This record gives sequence, C-alpha cells and structure tokens, in this order.
Amino acid sequence: MGYFVTVEPGVKVFVEDINPEGNKTILFIHGWPLNHNQFEYQFNFLPKLGYRCIGMDWRGYGNSDKPFDGYSFDRLADDLRMVIEALQLKNITLAGHSTGGAISIRYMARYKGYGVSKLVLIDAASPSSVPKEFTNKIIEETNNDRPKMLQNQTGIFFFQYISEPKSEWFFLMGLQAANWSTSAIMVTLRDENVYNDLGQIDVPTLIIHGIHDKVVPFTQAQETNKLVKNSQLVPFQYSGHCPFLEERDRFNQLLSSFA
Repeated sequence: MGYFVTVEPGVKVFVEDINPEGNKTILFIHGWPLNHNQFEYQFNFLPKLGYRCIGMDWRGYGNSDKPFDGYSFDRLADDLRMVIEALQLKNITLAGHSTGGAISIRYMARYKGYGVSKLVLIDAASPSSVPKEFTNKIIEETNNDRPKMLQNQTGIFFFQYISEPKSEWFFLMGLQAANWSTSAIMVTLRDENVYNDLGQIDVPTLIIHGIHDKVVPFTQAQETNKLVKNSQLVPFQYSGHCPFLEERDRFNQLLSSFA
C-alpha cells in the first residue's frame, strides 16, 4: 500500500506500507542516493514472519516531492517525525542505512525516540562528518555528469560481485532522485555530523556493518558502538556498504530476531 504524507506545506513524502496488519513494525530509512526500494529483499521476506514493513522515501528521492531545500539532518528528522505521527506508529523498530542511519540518529536525539522502541543502524554515516575531499568530488561530479557519478558509486558500495542487471537496478534508483537533492545531502554529510546525538539514544540498538565498507569504514561503526549505550555491533564479514543485499539471508535473520 503506497501513499503520501504531507511533511510541510507543499511537500509530500512517499510511504510504502507492506502488511499493515503485522504484529511488529519496522520503519526503514534508505541511504543516499537511493530510495525505499533498496530494501525489497527485506520487504519480500519479513512480512511472511508477521512484520509490518514501512519504507519512506526522503524528500528529494524516489517518489517523494523534490523541493530545492530542506536537506539538513534536522529537517529530514522532522519529516520522519511527521510520518510517524501520521501513521500513529508506536513501539517500532527504526532501521536506517548509511545517511538514513544518521537521519535516524538525529531523530532519536531530536525527538527523544518518540514512537521507537529499538534502533538498527546499518553501515550508518556516524559519528563524524564525511571527508570534504570525498563530498566535494561527489558534488562536482553530480553537477557535471550525475549518471557517471552514480555508476561509479555502485561499484564502491559492494564488496561482493553483483550482476549487471542488479547494478543497473541500483543505478536507476539513484537516477530517481533530483540532481539538487543528490548534491544537498553531500553538503549535509560534509558540514554536519551526529556525534553529539549518540549519547542521547537510550533504546536497544543493533549496529550492523560490513567490514569491507569503503564508504563508511568499519572503524566508525566501532566508534559509534562505544558512544551508544546498550548497543551491539555485529560485523558482516563478506559485505561492503550493503549487507542487506550482500549477506541478505543473515541480515534478515538477524533483523527479525532483534526487532
């Protein structure tokens, strides 16, 4: 079931709600430069176990409206709050990947974990800012040849071999975002960080991270683990930045046992 939630006047975000009658709810927050469809191999499995799976597209991405501004962590956390309120979600597991992990962290601090009973951070962009050399390069490439930039990123995201069709699927998800929102998130990752938010998280937290991650090094997951009380770090030995795809079965089993 797909529908739109108004997060501010003139801006609606898209929400996919799978198995609304499920006993437990997991709200998935995608990573840059993708959308909720990156979790399709969770959405086709977890509902069979009785889970309600909700995927939202950030503003500027996927099927959501694409305003020119509003891409700070605070504003994206505000959008998340609007979705949680609109769907009247309670006692959910919030699962954020990469930049979606940073947005989830900011949400937990900014709204004192409203509606969330458990947190899952998947190769989260935490705790520090992304280096300027990387972000500025991505911004320049986005402004000049975004399709080429997206193809290059697909190769960096994975440790294991992925088929050409799957690579194309990943690439096409990135193309669904607006050019300006693709750049704006890089500015946020460069100029902001969630370091000071981590100590405010007080729900059980599962940190999943590929040890071969070239986007967010595994050492950052270890640091996040130290800063979040009541957190558990689970290394994924055969994954880069996308363990939910590269070690799908293990990821799904771990998530379903935690949520």
